[in-house]
Amino acid sequence: MVEGVNQFDELTIGLVSDHAGVEHKLFVKEALQVAGYTVDDGGTNASDISVDYPLYAHPLAQKILTREVALGVAFCGSGNGMAISLNRHPGVRAALCWDLELARLARLHNNANAITLPARFISKEKALEIVHIFLTTPFEGQRHVERVRLIEIENYQRQQKRDSMTGR
Repeated sequence: MVEGVNQFDELTIGLVSDHAGVEHKLFVKEALQVAGYTVDDGGTNASDISVDYPLYAHPLAQKILTREVALGVAFCGSGNGMAISLNRHPGVRAALCWDLELARLARLHNNANAITLPARFISKEKALEIVHIFLTTPFEGQRHVERVRLIEIENYQRQQKRDSMTGR
């Protein structure tokens, strides 16, 4: 399921989960390793003990920003908590994905460097399909480059200032 041309073949993929996403994470981790990926598992590995998702999301964000991992994949019950926590870090672009097209567009148009998956709403097999699409879809660039640049608040503010000076 994870075979195919992959621009991240030689790079490490970061995986994290809270207690609700452990089974999905471990399923995806095994499949990625079988496919030849290097996986950095940032925990948790216990589904029977409730944990706080930010304790796993923030270290993953740091690894993305320091390029210890090429891309991140985070699992929690709804995917929302991980996405919100990851996106608190300037430079991290985490997309909540529950279907294949969202994962494809997250990479293609938004150059997402992380996805979050809602373990309580999708099967492990669907999660693996979504991760596969995420890992194998390149950023399209072109008209999306400027849009992605403007995601960072500092770039947006500079653009607003330039636009106000030029009357745009």
